[in-house]
Amino acid sequence: MSLISPGLALSAILATAYGAVFHLWRGGGYGMLLRYLVAAWGGFALGQLVGWLGGWAFLMVGQVHMLEGTLGSGVLLVIASWLAVSPARSSRSSR
Repeated sequence: MSLISPGLALSAILATAYGAVFHLWRGGGYGMLLRYLVAAWGGFALGQLVGWLGGWAFLMVGQVHMLEGTLGSGVLLVIASWLAVSPARSSRSSR
C-alpha cells in the first residue's frame, strides 16, 4: 500500500521543480521562493483540473496532464512574478 499516488507525487515533483527553476532565473529571497512554489503548485493543480474537465488526453503520463499542468504553472508563475514587481512597489524603491 502506497502512502501517496504516483500521479500526485509526479505532479508535486514537477511543480516544485518549475517553481525552483523559476526562482533561480528570477532571483529573490526565501519569500519569493515560497511565492513561486505556491504559484507553481496552484498552477499545476489548475492545469490538471482544466485537462480533466476538458477531457483532454494530450501528453499525459499516467493520470498527469503534463501539458496543461505545465502551462498552468507557467501562467501563475508569470503572474506571481509580475505581482511581486508591481508599479507601487517599484516606485517606493526609487525614492
